[in-house]
Amino acid sequence: MAPASSPESAPDPGRRVRLAIAAVLTALLLVAASLVIGRLSAPQQSTPTDTSAEAGFARDMQVHHAQAVEMSLTVRDLTTDPEVRLLAYDIATSQSQQSGQMFGWLNLWGLSQTASQPAMTWMTLPALDGGGHEMEMGTGTDAPPATMPGYATPEQLAQLRAATGVEAEKIFLTLMIAHHKGGVEMAEAVIARSTNSVVVALATSMAQAQTSEIGVMEDMLAARS
Repeated sequence: MAPASSPESAPDPGRRVRLAIAAVLTALLLVAASLVIGRLSAPQQSTPTDTSAEAGFARDMQVHHAQAVEMSLTVRDLTTDPEVRLLAYDIATSQSQQSGQMFGWLNLWGLSQTASQPAMTWMTLPALDGGGHEMEMGTGTDAPPATMPGYATPEQLAQLRAATGVEAEKIFLTLMIAHHKGGVEMAEAVIARSTNSVVVALATSMAQAQTSEIGVMEDMLAARS
C-alpha cells in the first residue's frame, strides 16, 4: 500500500493568495512606517491645490477602488471557491481602507471630494522630470482619457453578475487583472507628478501590491482555462 501523503506535502490552493495578501500587508506596513518617519523628519510640505495631481489622484482613485470593491463583493456571492473568495476579500478590505485614507487627505487639505475638472485631467499634467506619461486608455498628454484605465464597463459588470461558479471566477479574474493594471498605471502617474511624501508612499504601496496580485490572478485564471 502506498504511504499516505503527509500534511506538509499536500497542495495548498490558497497559498498563492496568502502570499499575495502578505505582500499587500507588508506594503501597507511600509507606508505606515514611512508616514511616521516623514512626519518626524521631512520639511513642511505645501498643501495640494484643487487642480493638483495629488487631489485628482485622490478623487479618481477612490472611484476606481469603489468598482474593485463592488466586483470583489459580487464574486464572493457567486462562487464557493476559497481561493477566489480570499482574494476578493483582501481586495475589498485593502482598497476600502485606502479609499478612506484618500478621503481623509482631501478633508485635511480643505478640498472638495468633487472635482472641478473632468475625471483624469490630472494625468495630463507634465511629469516632474519634464516628460509625459503614456496612458494606455488615454490620448497622450493632450486630453484626459475617456474612461479610467482598466475600468469595467456596465456591460462587463452585468456579465459578471449573471454568471456563477467557475465562469464567474474567470470573468472576475479577467476584469480585475485589467482593473489592477489600470490602478498601477494611475499610481505610477501620480508618483511621477508629486513630491508629497504621503501621496507617493501610498501610491507606491498600491503599485507594488497590485502588481503582486496581478501575477497571482494570472496564474489563477490560467488554471481555470
